[in-house]
Amino acid sequence: MHHRHALKASKKPSSSRPHQLANTLLVASVAKTLSQSGTRNLGPDTVPVTDSLLRQILSHRSLHPSRKLEFFTWSRSLAHFGKHSASMYSHLFWVMCRAHQLEEVPLLLRLMKEDGVVADSWTFKLLLDAFIRSGKFDAALEILDHMEELGMRLNSHMYTSVLAALVRKGQVGLALSIFYKLLDSSNGEVSLPSAVAYNEVLVALRKADMRAEFRELFDKLRGKDGFELDAWGYNICIHAFGCWGDLPSCLRLFEEMKAKSLGSFGPDLCTYNSLIQSLCLAGKVRDALIVWGEMKGSGHDPDAFTYRILIQGCSKSYLIDDAARIFDEMQYNGFRPDVIAYNSLLDGLLKAKRVNEACQLFDKMVQEGIRATCWTYNILIDGLFKNGRAEGAYTIFCDLKKKGQFVDGITYSIVTVQLCKEGQLEEALKLVQEMEVRGFVVDLVTITSLLIGFHKHGWWDGMEMLMKHIRDGNLVPSVLKWQADMETAMERYKSKRKDYTPMFPSKGGFHEIMSLVGSPTVSEEPVTGDDEALCIDSDQWSSSPYMDRLASQVNAGDYTPQLFSLSKGPRVQGQGTSTLDTDMVNTFLSIFLAKGKLSLACKLFEMFTDMGIDPTSYTYNSLMSSFVKKGYFDEALGVLNEMGERVCPTDIVTYNLIIQGLGKMGKADLASAVLDKLMKHGGYLDVVMYNTLINALGKAGRIDEACKLFEQMRTSGICPDVVTFNTLIEVHSKAGRLKDAYKFLKMMLDAGVSPNHVTDTTLDFLGREIEKLRYQKASMVRVDTDDSVSG
Repeated sequence: MHHRHALKASKKPSSSRPHQLANTLLVASVAKTLSQSGTRNLGPDTVPVTDSLLRQILSHRSLHPSRKLEFFTWSRSLAHFGKHSASMYSHLFWVMCRAHQLEEVPLLLRLMKEDGVVADSWTFKLLLDAFIRSGKFDAALEILDHMEELGMRLNSHMYTSVLAALVRKGQVGLALSIFYKLLDSSNGEVSLPSAVAYNEVLVALRKADMRAEFRELFDKLRGKDGFELDAWGYNICIHAFGCWGDLPSCLRLFEEMKAKSLGSFGPDLCTYNSLIQSLCLAGKVRDALIVWGEMKGSGHDPDAFTYRILIQGCSKSYLIDDAARIFDEMQYNGFRPDVIAYNSLLDGLLKAKRVNEACQLFDKMVQEGIRATCWTYNILIDGLFKNGRAEGAYTIFCDLKKKGQFVDGITYSIVTVQLCKEGQLEEALKLVQEMEVRGFVVDLVTITSLLIGFHKHGWWDGMEMLMKHIRDGNLVPSVLKWQADMETAMERYKSKRKDYTPMFPSKGGFHEIMSLVGSPTVSEEPVTGDDEALCIDSDQWSSSPYMDRLASQVNAGDYTPQLFSLSKGPRVQGQGTSTLDTDMVNTFLSIFLAKGKLSLACKLFEMFTDMGIDPTSYTYNSLMSSFVKKGYFDEALGVLNEMGERVCPTDIVTYNLIIQGLGKMGKADLASAVLDKLMKHGGYLDVVMYNTLINALGKAGRIDEACKLFEQMRTSGICPDVVTFNTLIEVHSKAGRLKDAYKFLKMMLDAGVSPNHVTDTTLDFLGREIEKLRYQKASMVRVDTDDSVSG
């Protein structure tokens, strides 16, 4: 029996060999004919077409894809063969995609539709991927439309890679339209896209700064039954809303994410980094420092990104000692600060008037092998100018030019603006000419500084010289054309007001100014009583009680939105000659205000606001500054009122102007209250604000409070400048406290602060007061002696 079975087994292959050989010969013959002359030499009687033969022809390696397609369509026309199956279409699609013959796909889709054949989802995913990889996004969209026409069920697995590929190719709009098509499908059979897909789309929208689209997609996803964000999705949304200033949404998502921490995931290092950044961007740097401490206590070690965020936030908010401490901790924990961390701390030190420490930090940066960038040198040059070290700034600038590196258009603009401030307009023009030769763009800030300088010094030929220097650029001609159009429009413009002084009517008195800067945020007040009990009852073992408290305030409706911005309001918003409206309003507004032409400035402001152009914070700050300098305090308050109504963010300049106006009016109490309110909002005091308030308190006779503010200034890490010392010497001299005035003079010289002409005037007054005091003492001695003699 065993031998009989073995004999049958040996005979079976031999019987199939002739059939295999015949099939191989047939395939070879057909392939040869196709490669030589196509299908015209093939006859339906001579070639027995079967599915097996067709599949082998389609898989033939030496045959060109076009011949395969020709054979496929020819066999479809044979009466005895009939229609091709779905698997055969799928096989041919695979062949065409692999050979990059995508132009043949539309023909095959039409044939497939005529045959009434529906391919599987894998085939359509193959086509979508192929078209997207080739950059043919419109064709990919047509594939999707074709799928819908065939009534195919859309599923998330098919679209995950498609959406991800579209996003990575920069086709965010197309990806979003496909995403909405999936979400808005009415057949009820569409499953939600996978987490990878919607996370990719959300990331792309955030990077493209498409805020409205991000919020719309976020709300749509949250409204879908069964939808849940994963850890990556939560971190993306927290980071995005934080970057856009929506801190309440960040806190709500954190609370929601933490509630899921008992499950598969919870807040991680990325979450805390995003929250800390959100708090810093909202001006709540002190809150960010507390959250940083909680993060470390919860077992999450900071990374380089955490340290960099905090160094940037503390440096911008004048918490220089905290920034330096975090910088040192970063190095101690083995993280090497990058150029961004160095630049942030360098900028903070220079703004805090700690020039020597800034120079030491720069030297350390070079020694550590951190390559300085143009931005590093721009910070250094600008800081030296603002700290009265113009000679050092010019020297660095000239050395960099000789080396031919680390100089860009911003560097030239910084130096040009400084030259204009010093009245060296010819040198500024030469520098602009050099900018053009080097290929740097002369921006609107530079042009504005030059125009203000020309008008201030009555140099009417300066504009023509500027035109000669900037031959190839189109910015100056645009400025000139805009100026001509503006002057014509202002001549024809019929104002609604005969007098421009009541243009900004103040609503109420200065006692109501506190309402304009908002009420203190609840987060700045201590937790006591029932609130504390509520926090303890909610989660006694919470690893982030402070974050829980911030989130609970949002949910309870007690959260006050941040009214203070860490960064100054930008003056130049648009780019290019087509968006010069707001920019040019600010430019010529600056010129009119610099010349003291408040009426013209107000007319220009009225004309463009009536046209629907929204002013920026720079616009309002410029007007407020001029009104305060001229003593028009009611008008300044009116500007502040309108600024608040237009929801224009206040910045450090706005608060400086408020304090300056209150100080000039002798309202030192109200100025102190505004500053207290500012600090509770997470704001900070810069050198100008300290000097302004010290001056206001001193002139109001509140010398002791001015001295306390001076000590607070020093302990906060800000070095007093010549204005600070001049103010203290003056107010003490006028108050008759000559010893204290002399003490501040000695302190000024010991700190290495160079006196200026104001110092000389103040010292002259101090000298006269000292002589007067000596004379009075001498007179008293002589009187006493005469009395004793006569006695």
